[in-house]
Amino acid sequence: MQVIAATHNKNKVREFKEILSPLGYEVISAEEAGYFDEPDETGETFRDNSLIKARAIYAACHKAAIADDSGLVVDAIGGEPGVYSARYGGLEKNEDRVRLVLDKMKNVPDGERSARFVCAVAFVSADGAETLAQGCSEGYITREPEGENGFGYDPIFYSPELGKTFAQASAEEKNAISHRGRALRKLSEELRVKAIG
Repeated sequence: MQVIAATHNKNKVREFKEILSPLGYEVISAEEAGYFDEPDETGETFRDNSLIKARAIYAACHKAAIADDSGLVVDAIGGEPGVYSARYGGLEKNEDRVRLVLDKMKNVPDGERSARFVCAVAFVSADGAETLAQGCSEGYITREPEGENGFGYDPIFYSPELGKTFAQASAEEKNAISHRGRALRKLSEELRVKAIG
């Protein structure tokens, strides 16, 4: 069965393929399906936004669709940037958004800098049935960016599981414990159970 990935990010498409191909799904990108719209992400949660994107593709293309929404949740600043992670503070550049988080956290003591990356994945099957899964990776916010890999907030997110920031980790290390990897593995299990049932 063909599944359209509601993203223009090639790395996400690759991750979707790695998880869903063993279940018999052929994942194609939104571009390959001729879908170029960007639905407004007006949801209040990651789950809401992932569903908005998956439902939009399903409605437009009448095929199974998968979408994710993810971001950084920092406890000391009220859960920000949260669902606004990609457009936090109205800033265009990753480094500017990273600096905004660090500026807001400058007076927060080390023991109170807890944070997590959260990812929600929505799957709409060819018959319109919806499946949701969510994963998270716990850590805390560093004082300064560390590492050259990754993207977004990775340089300021320290993972105790890895003993380093996401930006200091290899792609393999990060994927093993990342929020998106965990959400996709949960989704895979949900779909496997549904297929058996």
